[in-house]
Amino acid sequence: MSDREYDGLIAELASIEADHPELDDPNSPTHRVGGEPIEGFRTVMHAVPMRSIDNTYNEDDVRAWVDRVHRSLGTDAGAEAPEASGLFGSTPEPPRFVCDPKIDGVAMSLRYEQGALVHALTRGDGEKGDDVTHAARTIRAIPLHLDTTTTNAPAILEVRGEVFIPRPEFERINAERERAGADPFMNPRNACAGTIKQLDPAAIAERRLRFIAHGRGEISDDAFAPTHTAFLEKVTRLGLPVSPHTTPANDADGILRIIEAFEIERAELDYDTDGMVVRVDSFAQQDALGFTSKAPRWAIAYKYAAERKPTKLLDVEFQVGKTGKITPRAIMEPVLLAGTTVRHASLHNFGLARKKDIRINDTVLVEKAGEIIPYVVEPVLADRPRNAKWIAPPAECPVCGSTVEIEAANGEVYSPGDAFHPETETARRCVNPECPAQLREKLVWFVGRDQMDIDGLGEQTIDQILATAGTDAPIPLRGFADLFRLAEHRDALLALERMGEKKLDNLLNGLETAKGRGLARVLAGLGIRHVGSSTAKAIARVFPDLDALLAAPVHRLMPKAFNTMSAAKREALSGSPDKLDDDYETGLGADTAPIVHAYLHSKAARHTFDELRSVGIDLTSRDYVAPGQAPAPDSPFAGKTIVLTGTLGSFQRNDLKDKLEALGAKVTGSVSKNTDLVIAGESPGSKLDKANALGVEVWDEERLLKALG
Repeated sequence: MSDREYDGLIAELASIEADHPELDDPNSPTHRVGGEPIEGFRTVMHAVPMRSIDNTYNEDDVRAWVDRVHRSLGTDAGAEAPEASGLFGSTPEPPRFVCDPKIDGVAMSLRYEQGALVHALTRGDGEKGDDVTHAARTIRAIPLHLDTTTTNAPAILEVRGEVFIPRPEFERINAERERAGADPFMNPRNACAGTIKQLDPAAIAERRLRFIAHGRGEISDDAFAPTHTAFLEKVTRLGLPVSPHTTPANDADGILRIIEAFEIERAELDYDTDGMVVRVDSFAQQDALGFTSKAPRWAIAYKYAAERKPTKLLDVEFQVGKTGKITPRAIMEPVLLAGTTVRHASLHNFGLARKKDIRINDTVLVEKAGEIIPYVVEPVLADRPRNAKWIAPPAECPVCGSTVEIEAANGEVYSPGDAFHPETETARRCVNPECPAQLREKLVWFVGRDQMDIDGLGEQTIDQILATAGTDAPIPLRGFADLFRLAEHRDALLALERMGEKKLDNLLNGLETAKGRGLARVLAGLGIRHVGSSTAKAIARVFPDLDALLAAPVHRLMPKAFNTMSAAKREALSGSPDKLDDDYETGLGADTAPIVHAYLHSKAARHTFDELRSVGIDLTSRDYVAPGQAPAPDSPFAGKTIVLTGTLGSFQRNDLKDKLEALGAKVTGSVSKNTDLVIAGESPGSKLDKANALGVEVWDEERLLKALG
């Protein structure tokens, strides 16, 4: 029905509920936009991982995938002894395939228990996602309670699908933003992703998101549906929308006919699609085919070729990121591409732009990589005007005016005045770590979940604080240490939009907690080139605190690389030809260790560390293992390969992983015959099933806590 008709019925229902309060129901559609904004997102483990699907772009790949499916199931007429190799007995049935449009939106998993919506999760990293139930409740297409009048629902039913913004709504939203003086969104997918991560349900509801179901997660009743087709039919009866373009096929020729026909049809839809998902229909055959390390073997996504159009390159501007990298950004005459107007595109680096011979005033061909990110493919040389001119890379930082350094493909670092071939340039960086353009990105990174994990302090709040500069109540935020001084500006913080007493208390408590995260988290949060969370943790296993790290010569930051050098190189680097006695790994090598070492001993880094110490940041290591030290011999985890699954009430997943690794365990993401132990919390999903099938030992949280003391 039309929005106008729907809104009229909602108004009528609200009137009835107002006149008869006894009829009011918390699941009423009138309450879909009710409630206060949430304080932040909590992370929840997926009962069944949300895996990505392998992509293909041509007919031959589709045929090859169909052949692999047949061979694996023992149904290929050309396979040796097909009956003996079949996974379903001596007469395996050939697979049936189903083609679903690949909607260009945001993946979401809906969990229903006893018919009621319990939570909605984003894909996240596939193992865990953000709880966005408050957003799902605003989407009209998502029932808060399943319709079981014609079909019984399992006690637990997880339905997965795509949330998206239709093109007409996207155009309406952008028109409203432009009237309000805000920048328009680049494309519907990005707008949808940003909408779901809003904290205020009312703001989400205004975007009028839609949802289409296309898959399953955990289901408590194995008999609910034997095939993907039957599953879609069942969830439709329960009140969830599915694509009307889902089509069956029996072979590769049938699949390719469907793909070809839909490429024409998809242009008429009111939402974006970028391909066709092809899957084996039978769930039993899906289970038999299984997964690779990251994708199912029983499905493949055919991606349509990106639309490509010419436009004029008017100018190039320079953007500075959190590592100081200066990226050229094309400013072009507006061009309608894949449903949206494109005016800008990254040129990635100056060497690539030179290699492609892209010049200002050229006519260039533009497409969207994955139909999302605008990308300048090449210039149209036949149309090059006489006033075409080379892109002149900046000799200094365009934001702070500081010196820049140039990295080349040969690993050498140059200054702007040095002689080198411009096509070999791979990056150009501002070397000033306090550059204002880098500050915002560095702060957002620093507070992130895998770095200092500061609860209540996200990108939006940082932007609000930075925006107070130059106002009557400025909140100083010039570096990392200033974050931990925010408590001194309580009144100014309370004046920020959507900042109440409770939210501010949570933020300040999060800052106090973060002070004790330890050396690895601090190093990971500083945005040091070549130092991510894994490398930071490896460094923190070797050095007991920051002082020990700063006292270490450069060769002790790269032991593996140092020990493989010639004796002459070792002596030139360390003053001795001898190899290091300690065999440890820091994640740094001959190319990266000197860069990290130089940063640690720079004036800017010393200032940063002194400032962090002054506000009480603990710079000792939580991960340190003394040379020759091994986990206690009575540790039940020493030498064991462990898999974590489900939600544990006493631990965050990363914290438990750190603890177990400190006790000598190796924590991996999937269960195999090499797994020694699975620790299962609530809603453990398929990993527990596989552990039981393989006979792997399983512990619950109570036993884990006893073992940890």
